[in-house]
Amino acid sequence: MTSVAPAMMLALSRRDVRLQLPESGDYAPEPERLLWNIALTASYLLMAWGGSLGGHYALGLVALPLGILVWSAIRFPPLHTAAAIAVTMLLIAGLAGFGLAGYPAPQETREGVNLLAFLIVVAALPMILAFAMHQQRVTAAHLTQRATIDPLTGLANRNAFEERVRAELANPAAPPMALAYLDLDHLKLINDTASHVAGDALIRGVAGVVEASRHREDLLARTGGDEFALLLRNCTPMVAEDRVRVLLRAIEGYRCGWDGQMLGTTASAGLVAFQPGQGDYALLLSQADAACFTAKEQGGNRVCLASLDGGDLLDRTAAMRWVVRIRDALSSHSLELFCQSIVALRPDGDRGRHFEVLLRLRDPRTGELLHPAQFMPAAERFHLGARIDREVIGQTLAWLEANPTAAASVSTCCINLSGEALIDEAFFGFVAERLRRSSFPGDRLCFEVTETSAVRDLARAQRFITEMRGLGCRFALDDFGTGFCSFNYLRALDVDYFKIDGSFVRDMHASPLAEAVVRSINEIAHVLDKRSIAEHTETERDRQALIALGVDYVQGYAVDRPTPIADYFATPVPAA
Repeated sequence: MTSVAPAMMLALSRRDVRLQLPESGDYAPEPERLLWNIALTASYLLMAWGGSLGGHYALGLVALPLGILVWSAIRFPPLHTAAAIAVTMLLIAGLAGFGLAGYPAPQETREGVNLLAFLIVVAALPMILAFAMHQQRVTAAHLTQRATIDPLTGLANRNAFEERVRAELANPAAPPMALAYLDLDHLKLINDTASHVAGDALIRGVAGVVEASRHREDLLARTGGDEFALLLRNCTPMVAEDRVRVLLRAIEGYRCGWDGQMLGTTASAGLVAFQPGQGDYALLLSQADAACFTAKEQGGNRVCLASLDGGDLLDRTAAMRWVVRIRDALSSHSLELFCQSIVALRPDGDRGRHFEVLLRLRDPRTGELLHPAQFMPAAERFHLGARIDREVIGQTLAWLEANPTAAASVSTCCINLSGEALIDEAFFGFVAERLRRSSFPGDRLCFEVTETSAVRDLARAQRFITEMRGLGCRFALDDFGTGFCSFNYLRALDVDYFKIDGSFVRDMHASPLAEAVVRSINEIAHVLDKRSIAEHTETERDRQALIALGVDYVQGYAVDRPTPIADYFATPVPAA
């Protein structure tokens, strides 16, 4: 029973229950199996030869096949070990029980019981070891599977994919390849409307579609929430692009039934073709990811082909690096505030300091001060505008609160707002809460919004301005003249200042059209009972021309240059 039952149970059980391993390659190879068979046969022969010599310790030769069974338990599947134990124990029981080959047969019941107990122990020990080793292999296989397989889709995960792609890149004999990065479009809408469970079901279905549509030699992995990576082997850039388009069409045509609805989605793909040894994995993935971002910006459900030296994608990668630096600056509150005066050209203008807060970011490597034009496009592209606005407002109010004498000299403090702040529902609450805790009055704050961002959603901009005016804040329409197509919207925007775009101010002397635009904006401001501010007033000649046109305020190098906020308040108020 002890020797035969395990072998029969394993032989009659189903294969998946018997193995319980994703792969059988963890066991000994075939040459070792052959060597083991020879060793076991030799142990039988030695055991029989030793018994034929006689002696009281002939049964001790059982240690020879026992050692071979331990070898089997360690290196072979349990069924192999169980079968070997059954054969060995039946052979030993036959020799010893019937007194064959020189083995003395038991004469008394006690001797028979001792022999039976001995054989049970010899049969059980290798079997216990075999199951223990098998369980260890199963556990290791499961851990490996969890480390390399995505549990939702059953595809390779990011780590496994990266390891295999790096191996392909290191093979100089590999054919031309391409790396594709796929990102599902608008999956968040499905998660928000139908639930995340429905989103997971859609991802699982899309993974099956891509798996069925890809070429057999291609490598596919799920690298993120709704992102997939695909290594296409043996293809030129044109062929790779065609193959990815086939995948996108398959994704577009897929529908997932969920709670009476038919859910579907599309995907955007970035593709970079390369030769083995050309670039490392990190660079290739970065370029494919950037190309995928471009495809999404262009509307989605399309392929964007990148190259390792593509200028636009390198620019986008640089923008992503800017985002990292901006986030670090926001976390450490290391953005630097500069101020530039806005000076009245008429005697009835402001008596205190009227200035605009300007932003600078210091390069941690070179110490160079970077202007907003260098990093704000990247910040707005990756939706960091509102965070920067909050930081500037917070730092400005904190400095003025810490310097009450300087704050008392302020008549108007202007702070730029991004277009993102106008649509951020929580931004008004932030400003209201910050002003409630501040000693600086809200009626001395003037927020500048660009004309283009205000016109983009006029109703929302109007509501935002009304809410902020309830806190006492004033408003200026920045870059006025660059984005309007009609003056009708001016009646809806309750602002205090029109800031004439600097491009018109700079060109006044060379372009009659620019001078006419400046004159028109100034007259429109006065008709609407607003004040006009001319930006980028660079020279005394410009200032005199603006005085002649009746402009109310000027800002630019003709008055002063932007200086750090502490230095700005250490100097006298600039004269008109």
